[in-house]
Amino acid sequence: MTQLSPMMTQYLETKKQYPDCILFYRLGDFYEMFFEDALTASKALEITLTGKECGLEERAPMCGVPYHAVDNYLSRLVQQGYKVAIAEQMEDPKQAKGLVKREVIRVVTPGTLLSGQSLEDSKTTI
Repeated sequence: MTQLSPMMTQYLETKKQYPDCILFYRLGDFYEMFFEDALTASKALEITLTGKECGLEERAPMCGVPYHAVDNYLSRLVQQGYKVAIAEQMEDPKQAKGLVKREVIRVVTPGTLLSGQSLEDSKTTI
């Protein structure tokens, strides 16, 4: 019998609270997605699907986007009808004792997307 890693357990606990969202889970310089979210996002965003050791017999499907470019990816997902929950690191990983605390700080939907670029892209000329 296999057991999930502590980080993956934390991810799945967070995901349970936002089952209707793709969960962007901050790991260092990237927002990572796992399992079904990774399968969905990799297709929708046309990004590479990889895998991560997670304590299970098989690697968890995984994909990710750089944090500094997140607005572009959020916009693309929302325009395709997806909701995205963003789980941010709430403490400095270098200072954390054990697992880094993470919390969902924002849920992005078509009604909450506020990126200037996204708003420009959605304007229509009359």
